[in-house]
Amino acid sequence: MPLALLALAIGAFGIGTTEFVIMGLLPEVAADFQVSIPTAGFLVTGYALGVVLGAPLMTVLGTRVTRKRMLMLLMGLFVVGNVVSAIAPVFGVMVAGRVIASLAHGAFFGIGSVVAADLVAPQKKAGAIAMMFTGLTVANVVGVPLGTYIGQSVGWRTTFFVIAGLGVIGLLGVAGLVPEQPRPEGVRLRHELAAFRNVQVLLAMAMTVLGFGGVFAAITYITPMMTGIAGYSTSSVTWLLVLFGLGMVGGNLLGGKFADRHLMPMLYVSLGALAVVLALFTLTAHNKLAAAVTIVLIGGLGFATVPPLQKRVLDQAAGAPTLASAVNIGAFNLGNALSAWLGGLVIAAGLGYTAPNWVGAALAASALVLAVVSSALERRSKVSRGRLVAQHSPEPLATPAPQR
Repeated sequence: MPLALLALAIGAFGIGTTEFVIMGLLPEVAADFQVSIPTAGFLVTGYALGVVLGAPLMTVLGTRVTRKRMLMLLMGLFVVGNVVSAIAPVFGVMVAGRVIASLAHGAFFGIGSVVAADLVAPQKKAGAIAMMFTGLTVANVVGVPLGTYIGQSVGWRTTFFVIAGLGVIGLLGVAGLVPEQPRPEGVRLRHELAAFRNVQVLLAMAMTVLGFGGVFAAITYITPMMTGIAGYSTSSVTWLLVLFGLGMVGGNLLGGKFADRHLMPMLYVSLGALAVVLALFTLTAHNKLAAAVTIVLIGGLGFATVPPLQKRVLDQAAGAPTLASAVNIGAFNLGNALSAWLGGLVIAAGLGYTAPNWVGAALAASALVLAVVSSALERRSKVSRGRLVAQHSPEPLATPAPQR
């Protein structure tokens, strides 16, 4: 794997850390700005919405520059957003800093996926994408716990200064290691938008929303579930999330490895197993050991879908994949927001803290159905094209009978 992938992974590590570390620092931030915890929650919501909106916006704005230059600009924007968050004098400025940082998120992963895939041979594309996303998964194992510890020990502002420093390292890495790739000739915004008329691209994005949404339906409410049902102490939740992150790392690497060989079968297995494990979580959540094992499996199976889904979008939007790739990153965050909302609804309805697991299982199962439909449509399309070619092929000339 090229060293340029390391630079992309470092950038992904910083982005993953800033996205999730705020969840562990909400009490400190709320106390500092003298706002309630629900109000401080806008720092999470604002970031997610910024990713969804920023992914297509920043990608469109970057169509006139090279991909390397755009990645550098995005990392610069990421650094600025985290510095603004670190020095924010009032809560509103803190929210603005989070939104600024989030604008880089979707476009960085979207453009980075295209760059990573172009750096390697065709049969290694999913593995290269997985290597970049390893930075995001490792952030949940190392970056988020460490950032939370720094924020609780030294102050939350220090955490965001450190994250800004990671962004600077990522920027320098992209500048020094990522090769300059010329903009594809003849590709304009209308070509990028044309990818969304492809039903296979839309189906892949829908699978992204539903499949990864199934993961966050359960993980969003992991604290009350583990403390109120499994019997863990509040302090143990951090280590349970580390287990979740370890599962993400393993699932991401396995997903990248097998997606290069058997993409759709990989999706069938991971989405089907994810639906089953999420359904079982309603039972295993009552036992500490079983719950811990299940959390690892959810992380692993959930992230095993990421490289194949991202590669699926790149394959189906071939020729103009940048915007579709970035929008698919926004689809992950849209799934997170949708599933968290649905999980909150079933809890509010009095169905208990394990009820979101059923929501997650239903979402993952729905993604599996879409995968089967997508594959069936693809086979039918190939058969139709084969028949069309056969109909328009010239008849072979008859061989004259030998003269006696």
